[in-house]
Amino acid sequence: MHAIKFWQIITRYSFCCVAFCVCITASFGVFSTSTLASTVTSTNTNINNNINENAKLKSRWEHIKTQGQNQDVYFYAWGGDAQINAYIQWAVKQVKTKYNINLVHVKLSDTSEAVSRVLAEKSANNNNQGSVDLVWINGANFATMSEHSLLLKQWANKLPNFVFTDPINNPAVNFDFGLPTNGMEAPWGQASLTFYYDSLAIDGSANNKLPTTLNELLNWSAQNPGRFSYPKPPDFLGMSFLKYALVMLHQQSNESVKAQLNQPATALNTAQVLNPLWDFLNKLHPTLWRGGTHFMQSGAQMRRLVDDTELSLAFTFSAPEVPAAVKRYDLPNSIRSYAMNDGSLSNTHFIAIPYNASHQQSAQLVANFLLSPQAQAHKQQAHVWGDKTVLIQSTLNAEQQALFKTTKPHPSALPFNSIKRTLSEPHPSWVDAIMQGWQTRYGVSK
Repeated sequence: MHAIKFWQIITRYSFCCVAFCVCITASFGVFSTSTLASTVTSTNTNINNNINENAKLKSRWEHIKTQGQNQDVYFYAWGGDAQINAYIQWAVKQVKTKYNINLVHVKLSDTSEAVSRVLAEKSANNNNQGSVDLVWINGANFATMSEHSLLLKQWANKLPNFVFTDPINNPAVNFDFGLPTNGMEAPWGQASLTFYYDSLAIDGSANNKLPTTLNELLNWSAQNPGRFSYPKPPDFLGMSFLKYALVMLHQQSNESVKAQLNQPATALNTAQVLNPLWDFLNKLHPTLWRGGTHFMQSGAQMRRLVDDTELSLAFTFSAPEVPAAVKRYDLPNSIRSYAMNDGSLSNTHFIAIPYNASHQQSAQLVANFLLSPQAQAHKQQAHVWGDKTVLIQSTLNAEQQALFKTTKPHPSALPFNSIKRTLSEPHPSWVDAIMQGWQTRYGVSK
């Protein structure tokens, strides 16, 4: 009796289990089918969206090409280097042939001149007939133009050649000194602080070994007084040297202090961040050229002092400038270039279009050409400019990659892969803080 009841119970629950499994299986099948259908639908939607977006971008670019040809473009760019000026003139000929665009290089001694012009035009309500069509810019000047809404937005990331920068895996092309560009700038090149010296003057003896760190530079200058100096702020090169020193001096600082370099300078953090720099300069200045009581005005003047054998050691932010100067006989054949072992201040430089540019479409055509493999490869050649490309080789086809092959460098050129460690630029606001502090302590009035 008990056995019969037991089998009745088992049978009843067996049927229940089977029924449950059938329901679960059916539900799983429905769920799987539903999920698969949803996934396919989502994938198709994404594909369609990408196709539509690409079609829009292509249509947009065709419109820009139609509207932008046969126009003038006034390119406001620093004009202090003959090699860079020659490259821009090469680009002038290229866009003339390609688009019949008359590219005019308006040479600046400082990019702030262009910033001031656009700001003045905005104050005068000149919102669509601006005199600046394209400007070479980065850092503090970009921060100023962005803050005052002086730049055209969301155009650079839509250039056809922008894809070659691989922005997803190379986010640096979307940030300028830590600030997001928001499509207001197209990356143009990369540069690093490079030192050069007279190999006949620095002979490697006990007191005359080549300094390869900031601390070694301080000691070398003390042992070889008057043989080194830097341009007076606000000169770009002078500021670059001071920023390099500031970043290096904080390498051993605690993280909270070091983090201040990437944040805006304020009344609360300025003294804490900059005091180590003033302490360093107080030690360095008495050992400099003319005892640190007089400073040259520019990198060009510093280069002449090396050529005149007054200085044995100098630096530049344009490494190809050195072999070019040697070839022009502006520097002796004994000059050699190198990078500091403790780090090289590096940044990406950009080109931007003011919000009120008169020829916005034409400026975009020029910017896209300057970002092309042809233009980037030509610019990277040491005998042309030597400016490091912003393009990522893996995004290029074999023919485009072949454009970047180089010949044997000049003996005075920076050896390939010399820069082992790059240092990021501090927040743009530190430029003004350094300049004001420097003028107060070491300016002419002092």
